[in-house]
Order: sequence, then structure tokens, then C-alpha cells
Amino acid sequence: METFGLESLGIINAKAVYRNLTPAELTEHALRRGEGTLSNTGALVVKTGKYTGRSANDKFIVDTPKVHDEIAWGKVNRPIDKARYDAIRAKVTAYLQGKEIFIFDGFAGADPKYTKRFRIVNELASQNLFIRQLLRRPTEEDLVDFKADYTILVAPGFKCIPEIDGTRSEAAILVNYEEKEVVICGSQYAGEIKKSVFSVMNYELPKQGVFPMHCSANIGAGGDSAVFFGLSGTGKTTLSADPNRKLIGDDEHGWADDSVFNFEGGCYAKCINLSKEGEPEIYNAIKFGALVENVVMDPVTREFDFFDDSLAVNSRVGYPIEYIPNAELSGMSPSVPKTVIFLTADAYGVMPPISKLNRNQAMYYFVSGFTSKVAGTEIGITEPVPTFSTCFGEPFLPLDPSVYARMLAEKVEKSGANVYLVNTGWNGTGKRMKLSYTRAMITAALTGAIEKADFVTDPTFGVQVPTWIEGVPSELLIPENTWVDKDAYQASCRKLAESFRENFKKYTLMSQEVVDAGPKA
Repeated sequence: METFGLESLGIINAKAVYRNLTPAELTEHALRRGEGTLSNTGALVVKTGKYTGRSANDKFIVDTPKVHDEIAWGKVNRPIDKARYDAIRAKVTAYLQGKEIFIFDGFAGADPKYTKRFRIVNELASQNLFIRQLLRRPTEEDLVDFKADYTILVAPGFKCIPEIDGTRSEAAILVNYEEKEVVICGSQYAGEIKKSVFSVMNYELPKQGVFPMHCSANIGAGGDSAVFFGLSGTGKTTLSADPNRKLIGDDEHGWADDSVFNFEGGCYAKCINLSKEGEPEIYNAIKFGALVENVVMDPVTREFDFFDDSLAVNSRVGYPIEYIPNAELSGMSPSVPKTVIFLTADAYGVMPPISKLNRNQAMYYFVSGFTSKVAGTEIGITEPVPTFSTCFGEPFLPLDPSVYARMLAEKVEKSGANVYLVNTGWNGTGKRMKLSYTRAMITAALTGAIEKADFVTDPTFGVQVPTWIEGVPSELLIPENTWVDKDAYQASCRKLAESFRENFKKYTLMSQEVVDAGPKA
């Protein structure tokens, strides 16, 4: 039996070893093994059990002398010593003995100059199907002499014992940058694999002068590209899906000297409240070859109920980007971005719906990664709650935020890109900005039409606000104009500004110029 070098990882006596199977073969294996069922559209449907999302508190980085001074240690990047890592890894490889093993050898990074080779070793056929569809897929020729840059061992059936293994729970995501390995155990949530690849790219690519980004990206008919940063609920996926532009990717990209490129070859979309009318591209992508996680399905008709969150609010589907009709399948733009958009959803109602940022402001708002939770969305939330995620991707960034902020500034300065902050949230009327208005503002930014407008300086945030955009009521562009109670407006401005300032205190390596570019309380 061909083992494809598993012995070098410490996995011997496997029951069977399968490498780079087709979606049909992997689906057959998953059904045979009882991992899931088929929907009426042909998609493979699984339940991930206890873990229906990333387990951020269970992620650790192996602390070795070689990487110790590079990592921004803290609440996100928690250390685990090498001895504990080795002990858990040995238990995982022992657990995999005598089992069927599914291997996927593939790539991250569409630009061949920066491609990284990954070997994913799975216990489950369904997870192997997922990562096959999410990463960039090799040709038969690529596989002949394939040598992985990084290996990821995934064994959801192995449960850690915290008292013995030094973990926080039965699940563990252990990233070993020195030995170029990741071990994932105890969780069946497939997103852990995807984001482990992303964490590796965020560590490796800055060394090659590539700025790694947690963003979506698209490209216009003239070859001009744009990137969209934003946390969940701000409209990143929706606004980058433009019928007049091709989608490069919806989540992870690199900005090199001469390109912007997708890390992945697929998409991992949320399914909650999904409708054919609202998001037809995602809805129609749920077909044979896709992996659906934790979506309620009628056992008789096999039809989905996307509005039922009894299995998970974070229900998901993974599918290859080829399932999106308006995708740029090369995964690359022939040019660097000319437009950078930061998306936020301000529930305080005081941030401009669109504004232009200078260099220091771009670094400040990028590092802040702001959006807000809205009253009523979670138990106990009775007023807007500011939410900050460093560089719009805090859980996946091993290096200090200043590294990524400087790279953003350097890339923007070199390319001459314009940077805009777009608020898809609320204003003084208590209503959320209409999607049609936001699209009009985004279009004005992408085409350059916004630059023809007159700009005024927002007194709190210091950003430049256009006074006119075609298709948008002018009174909505200046937040204060939407408030009847001006004193309440000023109070909300002060409250949000102070939240920004308090949050930014933790970024001790940022220059004073960048600190001063933030809101004025």
C-alpha cells in the first residue's frame, strides 16, 4: 500500500491511505463512514458537534527560541512549550495508527512567486473534501515531486485531557512555526484548518515583502483591483460581490509589489438566514462538491432550513470558487490595489457613511479594526458596544500589529491607492444605511468620481467627508445632519471617540503620529 511518506510524520500501520481524491470519491467515503448525508442539492451535510465555530481560547503557538522574539505574545497568541507540544503530537499520531488517512497536498497563494505548499492529513473524509475545495488545487504534474512547506495534522476524534496535556479543553490548535507544523485535535469545525493556513501565511509572507490581508478583493474591467476589509456583519462579502467586477476572493489575500492575489481556491460562507433572493451566488453554490456544516435539513425531503439556528448560528458552507459565476479563476489581479476600503457598522450613528483617510489615519483605523454590536443582538446588550479586532483579523496575526500597519502604509504609498472608511451602519435617524446608497458610495470610490466632490473635515474623527455623491441624499453624508438632538450627537461622538482611544493604548509600538491620527474625545 502506498503511504505517501506518512511514516516520516510518525504515522505507521495506517488501515488505508488516500491522497488527493476527487470530490466524488471523498463524498462516497464520507457517506460510507457515516460522517454525513446528502442534501437534495447534492451537497454533503455534516454536524460538527460541540464545536460549531473557531475555539480561539484553545489556540497556542509553540514557544521556541527561534520564534520567541518574533511573536506578539498575549491573549491571542498564547505560548505552549515544546515538550507539551511534542507530547500531544505523539498522542495524536498514535491515535491515527490503524485508521484510514486522507491526505490533501495543495497550495496557498495564487501568485507562484509566493505560493506555499501544504500537506493536510485528515482523519475524516468530509474535512479532506472541505480543505480540497478551499485551498488551491494542484495538477497531476504538481504532485509528482510535491514537498510540503507546512504539514497540518487534523484529528477531531482525539480529545485532550487539560490536566495532563496543559490545554484549556479537549480541543487544541497548536501552531509550530519552527518545525512548520500545525496539530488540530478535538474539534471537527473545518474552519480551524482554513484559519491555520491563514495564520501560517500571516507569519511567512511579511518576510518576503508581501502584505497579508484578511479581506475580500475584486477587479474591474480595466484591470484595476480593490480590497475590502471588514469584520462580520459589515458587508465585506456582499459589497465585494459586484456584477460589474470579477471576484478575486472573499477572505484572504496578499499584496505584493506587482499583484494582489487570493490565498485560497474556495469560499467559506455563512448560511444563517441565507436566501436565493438575498445572496444568490452562495445559495446556488450549495451543490455537489460543497460541504455544509450545521445547517438544519428535513430528513425526508433533504431541504435546508437556513433560518433554523438550533444547530448553530455560525452554520457554514465550503465550496470551490469555480461555483461563483463572476469569479477571477486565476486568483490574481495584474495590478496592485488602487482602492482600499475599510468597512465598519457603527451603531452609535456618528461615523460618516464614507470618508477619505490620510496615511496615518489609514494605519490607525486599520489597526483598530472597529465595528459595533447592536442593542438586542445578544443577551445583555442594551446599547451599542464597540468591538475592535486588530487589523481586521486579530486571531490570525502572530506578529505585532505595527508590522502589518507599516506594510499597509508602504503598499498604499507606493501604489498611490486611495483609502476610504465606509460606515454601513446607522445614523441619527436610527435607521441603517440603505445598501443601495452604500453601493453608490463604493462605486464612486472605485471609479474615482468621489474625488470630484468637495470635502469637509469631520470634527471628531478628523477624516475627510464628501458633501455630494451621485445617488446618495446629501444630508446623509454628514452624520450631524441626521440628528435632531445635537447634544445627544455630541455625547455619542465623545463616547465612541473615547472607546477608540482606550483601545489604542495597547498598541505600544505605534508611532505618536499614528496615535494622534485617531478620534478626538
